[in-house]
Amino acid sequence: MTRYFSHLDWLESEAIHILREVAGQCANPSLLFSGGKDSLCILRIAEKAFRPGRFPFPLLHIDTGHNYREVVDFRDRRAIELGERLIVRSVEDSIRRGAVVLKSPDESRNKHQSVTLLEAIDEFGFDACIGGARRDEEKARAKERIFSFRDEFGQWDPKNQRPELWDLYNARRFNGENMRVFPISNWTEFDVWQYIARERLELPSIYYAHSRRVVRRGGALQPVTDITPALPGETVEILSVRFRTVGDITCTAPVESQADTVEKVLSETAGTRITERGATRLDDQTSDASMEQRKKEGYF
Repeated sequence: MTRYFSHLDWLESEAIHILREVAGQCANPSLLFSGGKDSLCILRIAEKAFRPGRFPFPLLHIDTGHNYREVVDFRDRRAIELGERLIVRSVEDSIRRGAVVLKSPDESRNKHQSVTLLEAIDEFGFDACIGGARRDEEKARAKERIFSFRDEFGQWDPKNQRPELWDLYNARRFNGENMRVFPISNWTEFDVWQYIARERLELPSIYYAHSRRVVRRGGALQPVTDITPALPGETVEILSVRFRTVGDITCTAPVESQADTVEKVLSETAGTRITERGATRLDDQTSDASMEQRKKEGYF
């Protein structure tokens, strides 16, 4: 009997192949796991690629210290459920060592994750870091190869990337160089939510509609927290919102939404014309902190 593969089947099969290529070609890889929806999809794909054995890589999270508690708690619980090793390295520690110097106490720590990531790569000798970036997120992401080469300084040069004809991947590197690998590069936000629905993946609760205190700032909704308080003259509102992407509190904005189930999120996502980062990542909206510049400095 002939089996016909769906669109999701093909995407999943490609991602499994990529993870196995990493395991076969790299001596000491890691999987970047924040507790977010994209990395949760990769965890499920890793289960299908390597179970019943253990993953051939630890989980690694670079924590800014300003992450949403719901996501951090979910990250820890999921790692325990899987029985996999979770390594957490904090931007806060990099600040204490003087490796990261903030211009002001309230400066976003998001871009400074690059420093802490490069320190972790050096500390553990990782030769590859697997991430959940997708090409539909942002124009700099669209320039990435699936196996993205980084030089001995952790820098990305979009003009110096290896060809990937016929899905052949080249992970060769010299000491000090590194690969960033993106198994779901060819997925879209809608694909991710379809996969979440098909696999019945549990997510941090903030991905679904909930009531939250926010202010309207710079064309976006800014959550009101101890880290991001309301400014003088701003009106605090309680709205039904959800997060399309999660990250540092200082630069991750929610969107107004009533979508409190995966089916409703799928319907809402199908109708949007704004990318998730374009709508909700405040750090992508300023030229001095552009994604391409951050990637050249070692960002995910």
